[in-house]
Amino acid sequence: MKYQRLTKEQLEELHQEFINFLATQSITANEWEELKVNKPEVAEEELDVFSDLVWQGVLSKANYLEHFSKDQIHLFYLGGTEMYLIAIKVNNDEIDITTTEGYNWLREHLMNDQVVFYNATKEYGEDPAMDIFKLIQKGANITNGELYKYFEKLMKKEE
Repeated sequence: MKYQRLTKEQLEELHQEFINFLATQSITANEWEELKVNKPEVAEEELDVFSDLVWQGVLSKANYLEHFSKDQIHLFYLGGTEMYLIAIKVNNDEIDITTTEGYNWLREHLMNDQVVFYNATKEYGEDPAMDIFKLIQKGANITNGELYKYFEKLMKKEE
């Protein structure tokens, strides 16, 4: 398996897609039930193949990622050959931007000396989808890029 198996909840959400996947493998509902009982290792392999297909589809459509920690926000734009990062760091131990209060403080104090902006560009490795997947494993979430676009405009105004 290239990525990771979907959780039980994710598989339940994708129930119909999984049925369609099994159909493309010429596996009927009865055969699937039989596989789970008599050949669980084959059933596990089918789940792994399906999970990888789902992840590949999701990763290929992702354009933006966000990762929040206590004192930093990492915003990624996933370009064709490289990813672009806008990072916001709060240099105040009393502020936790993962809380509503901390995030509101950041919004009100963006130009404060305790708030530092960084940006960087990084080329993908041999497998761009795996680079993106690793960021998701570390806690990044796929988004519509609203925050990235906001801070991108803000940083251009400051130049």
